[in-house]
Amino acid sequence: MNKYAKKRLVVFDLDGTLTKTKSDIEPVMAQAMGALLARKKVAIIGGGTYRQFAKQLVAGLRVPKNLLANLFLFPTTATAFYRHDGRRWKKIYAIKLTKNETVAIRRAFRDALREVRYVPPKQTYGRTIENRGSQVTFSALGQDVVARLGARGVKLKEEWKRKNDGLKLKIARLVQEKLPGLEVRAAAFTSIDVTRKGIDKAYGIRQIQKILHIPVKNMVFVGDALGPGGNDHAARKTGIDCVAVRGPEDTIKVIEKIISPR
Repeated sequence: MNKYAKKRLVVFDLDGTLTKTKSDIEPVMAQAMGALLARKKVAIIGGGTYRQFAKQLVAGLRVPKNLLANLFLFPTTATAFYRHDGRRWKKIYAIKLTKNETVAIRRAFRDALREVRYVPPKQTYGRTIENRGSQVTFSALGQDVVARLGARGVKLKEEWKRKNDGLKLKIARLVQEKLPGLEVRAAAFTSIDVTRKGIDKAYGIRQIQKILHIPVKNMVFVGDALGPGGNDHAARKTGIDCVAVRGPEDTIKVIEKIISPR
């Protein structure tokens, strides 16, 4: 039996790990997740809002309601936590940013973009700076690019990241300098997230340990950006066992190993 099959809880990143960026879960992944939920507790930590989690992940899971009790959602980089009470999804906590903080964040992005002489894409889709309540996110192509363009939107995000990843990191560093009391992270593809200080995927894992009373040694984290600078890298600070994947196809193989150990 492989060591991951013995874990009590599996923690996943969402974008790039369970689904393509901001894309609905594929049926084959939904089936794999259903099989996993029948055997293990599962937590998802990602930068999207709860509404995005519900659309992108939960709506595609065709599982009995009793299995949803094994699923724990940590949207907006674990600044919020939702669990299923048998009837509906219930918000357990949300760490909201203040109005003054959100104003300062918008100003920091505006100033940083000016300093790097940022040239925005010719067309964006939806807001480029979105207040998610407990997180403010900059998205170079707009928040709705995938919702409006589907697979073409995914390709545009991949192309932007390939050409501008260094620029995105530079912008994130500048914004962090302007917001020393907050946490700034270059997230997947085209995004930069800002939350309260100390809130990242390590924080989410510690919250899971505290709320579910499951030690980190009994968890495994699966993500596509575990290397230095990646938005999953913070998970390593907890000492959790990590499995790096390159996309949903790899993730399905990991799930298969967990539920069908040899």
